[in-house]
Amino acid sequence: MTATTSLPLSVEWKDTYIQLLDQQKLPQETVFLELKTIDDVFDAIVTLKVRGAPAIGITAAYGLALAANSYETESLEDFHILLKKDRDYLATSRPTAVNLFWAIDRLIQISLNASSVNEAKTNLVHEAIQIQLEDETTCRHIGEHALSLFQKNDKVLTICNAGSIATARYGTALAPFHLAKEQDFPISVYASETRPVLQGARLTAWELQQSGVDVTLITDNMAAHTIKTKNISAIIVGADRITANGDTANKIGTYGLAILAKSFGIPFYVAAPLSTFDLSRKTGEEIEIEERNPREITHLGDQAIAPEGIPVFNPAFDVTPNDLITAIITEKGIIRGNYTEAIPTLFHN
Repeated sequence: MTATTSLPLSVEWKDTYIQLLDQQKLPQETVFLELKTIDDVFDAIVTLKVRGAPAIGITAAYGLALAANSYETESLEDFHILLKKDRDYLATSRPTAVNLFWAIDRLIQISLNASSVNEAKTNLVHEAIQIQLEDETTCRHIGEHALSLFQKNDKVLTICNAGSIATARYGTALAPFHLAKEQDFPISVYASETRPVLQGARLTAWELQQSGVDVTLITDNMAAHTIKTKNISAIIVGADRITANGDTANKIGTYGLAILAKSFGIPFYVAAPLSTFDLSRKTGEEIEIEERNPREITHLGDQAIAPEGIPVFNPAFDVTPNDLITAIITEKGIIRGNYTEAIPTLFHN
């Protein structure tokens, strides 16, 4: 007997607008926004109303389709010029999340097959919907593969929110926990708060509670002590970009957890769809790391917690070298060892 979880969808296409779960309001309020213009979509991505690489990609795809529906030209050539301009605009919203580029470029490609503007508009909407449907299936497969790595009553640590609300459904790193709950397979999760924007505290803790998963919240600087005293058996994280050699960009703090995993001799897993792989970049040294507003660090809400004028370094991501990663879990299966050799096999099967 399996149970089903009732988490809200983070993104939904509503024909004339995009319905978006405002993740900035969680956990205090469950608020859905109506995004009606490409500027609404851009703002939602930049301000983290939507976050998580797959959800960003889905939202950007719908955003590009939404923008295209407003074009009044009957010329395919002019249509493609406008579409490319809006594609480039959306591409500047979150430079580290490769799914964003993958999704909007997929829409650009599908538009080239149309023989009229109306056909192109229809194709863009259908392709964006297809991206969302594929992501849900992908996440379930990732979850099934990941769950095979755990045993009942394992205690697992994660960071940020690689969950259902960061994707179409189920998530990546959190997918095995949602599936475990459905299958009465007990796993305890420890969620790092994920300073400075607190995605772990606000989102992962909320999401896993909603799903009925046994979840405990810790601050980021409690990780080593928690691993030791709570007998953490593994760490699993998501990814925003994985290079050809397996180096992985994820939320700031992930690299430190990988080092701790090696020190404690426990596995460190990365869970991500194939759309997160960027084979055009050979190593993590080539990944652009987004730096965000200093206010995220100097303030909690409107309350200042640091001296006025203090210099701030606020990278949103760090890069975990491939030699610290025990395995990468994808919808196609689990790869280990020499990632430079293993990763290409995922794309040829």
